[in-house]
Amino acid sequence: MVELTPIRPYLWFDDRAREAMEYYVSVFPNSSIGDVVLYPDESLSEHFEGMTGKVLNGEFTLNGVPFGCIDGGPAFRFNESISFVIACEDQAEIDHYWAALSAVPDAEACGWCKDRFGVSWQVVPAGLDLLQQSSEQIQALMQMKKIVIADLENA
Repeated sequence: MVELTPIRPYLWFDDRAREAMEYYVSVFPNSSIGDVVLYPDESLSEHFEGMTGKVLNGEFTLNGVPFGCIDGGPAFRFNESISFVIACEDQAEIDHYWAALSAVPDAEACGWCKDRFGVSWQVVPAGLDLLQQSSEQIQALMQMKKIVIADLENA
């Protein structure tokens, strides 16, 4: 069981919650899947139609941060108004997360990317504020898709 924290992100997937949990824990260190409750037999309720065996409630941890998720059907979709920030220690870490998570080239901008499930991520250096000290650095950042620390330092 994942420890309940005062605020915990909870993700609504159409029908790929288990796949997403398994993928995310393979990408992030210090990660695991906790309790997973599946929808019961669909004959119990019209609300369960077609959902038998899908995730009713999934708990997982990504790099120590608890998350929850559900297979809720197609009623809602992810969009860029919500994103998760990954503060990276160095360029190698940025490259790792970018390669693993960026799946929609049209959604890439200023360190933001979207994964194959539609979730938006900000893959940024831990000290990004220190790399935005000049207008030249800000302009360089605005031209980037994946952030390249050396290019910001040299701007």
